[in-house]
Amino acid sequence: MNRTLKFAACVVSAMLSAGALAQTANGGIDNATLNEIRDSYKPTTAEKALQNVMLSNSIKVLSLNQENLNELDTYFSHSVPSKGITDQKSSGRCWLFTGMNVLRAKMIASENLGAFEFSQVYNFFYDQLEKSNLFLQGVIDTRKKPFDDRTVEWLFKNPLSDGGTFTGVADLIAKYGIVPKGVMKESYTSDNTSAFSALLKTKLREFGLELRQAHENGKKEKELLALKKEQLKTVYKMLAQVYGVPPVEFTWAPKDANGKYREEPQTYTPQSFYKKYLNINLQDDYVMFMNDPSRPYWKSYEIEYDRHVYDGHNWLYVNLPIEEIKKMAIASIKDSTMMYFSCDVGKFLDSKRGTLDIDNYIYEEMFGTEFGMDKKQRVMTFDSGSSHAMTLKAVDIDENGNTVKWQVENSWGAGSGFHGTLIMTDEWFNEYMFRLVVDKKYVPENILKILNEKPTMLPAWDPMFTPEE
Repeated sequence: MNRTLKFAACVVSAMLSAGALAQTANGGIDNATLNEIRDSYKPTTAEKALQNVMLSNSIKVLSLNQENLNELDTYFSHSVPSKGITDQKSSGRCWLFTGMNVLRAKMIASENLGAFEFSQVYNFFYDQLEKSNLFLQGVIDTRKKPFDDRTVEWLFKNPLSDGGTFTGVADLIAKYGIVPKGVMKESYTSDNTSAFSALLKTKLREFGLELRQAHENGKKEKELLALKKEQLKTVYKMLAQVYGVPPVEFTWAPKDANGKYREEPQTYTPQSFYKKYLNINLQDDYVMFMNDPSRPYWKSYEIEYDRHVYDGHNWLYVNLPIEEIKKMAIASIKDSTMMYFSCDVGKFLDSKRGTLDIDNYIYEEMFGTEFGMDKKQRVMTFDSGSSHAMTLKAVDIDENGNTVKWQVENSWGAGSGFHGTLIMTDEWFNEYMFRLVVDKKYVPENILKILNEKPTMLPAWDPMFTPEE
């Protein structure tokens, strides 16, 4: 390298160094700051021993609160009877299993059935077909907007998911009915959804681009709708190949608790079966409540594009203080009616014992620092939000009328948690419970009136409202 090039290189290097130093001085970690941080860590002998242990072991195992491992209190003053635990396996369908479990409990009670389960894959098939249509029609609806428009961007980021909400359960059953599990059984892919779901997302994004290109090429809306129909035929074929073909008619007869047929088999459609044995208007007779302290209480909210069916309903809920939600939950349980419930299940979960308790782990003692955010702050900073749906089935109320603990029926199989259920303390319920769906007959009139008000519309990308999985 000649002297001129060497000089130029030195100048560039000096400029880069000066820029880096300037950047550090304006907020980066410079050497003086780094040294001060390093010098602040002077572990005691006990802390050194703890560090050695933590380097080779799970933090959850090490921080398990041994004082909280006494014999599990499984008594509940009020509980809804249940028969059998469902298993969503490696899928994000907790919302569907939970909704089905609410209905299953009703049918078992009303028909005096033994262990009974609805087919989750039947409604999931149509959920995926409807969500595909929701995406494709959304692309058509936004075809005149630029590709970097926030809604268009959100659509292509989220063309499909296997998560959902109770609103999806209600709309899907209203449109497609429901069938017993034996009529359409689970497949390998319905139990393990991620690989196929990723593939279908890719195909939908490709179809979305095709629709936008057709619009740019001068195709009219009528022609775009015809193209969408052809695309949905491909989606249907893909779904049928991995989930099976949904029945349009089937023969079935109920068995009593002793396993004996109560009547002669009859032929049903999924819609006629639902009408005969349940005939519940899930869309009108149930209300979703939220406890989100980051937003004003006593108001209703609606999430744009947060629906499973294009011609169905957006997710609508009423935001209430936790104590108001508890009152309705207790009334429902006392009347032997289970509820759709969702929460931030990963927080302080002892999956082995099946408990949700803020005292399960001693993280603060382990690290010598306080984790001091309240529920509102956790929501605002995206540290907490609803992640999993289960079926609320029991509550324990002491002699003074105070709630002590709650129990949910989970969909992780009978071998998980406490015989397939989770037991949560009332304190945990306060901090990490978010959503509850309640039959209107347990809802006070002053709360029902909120539904008559125009809801506040929230955007589809609002991070608090990710689907339960």
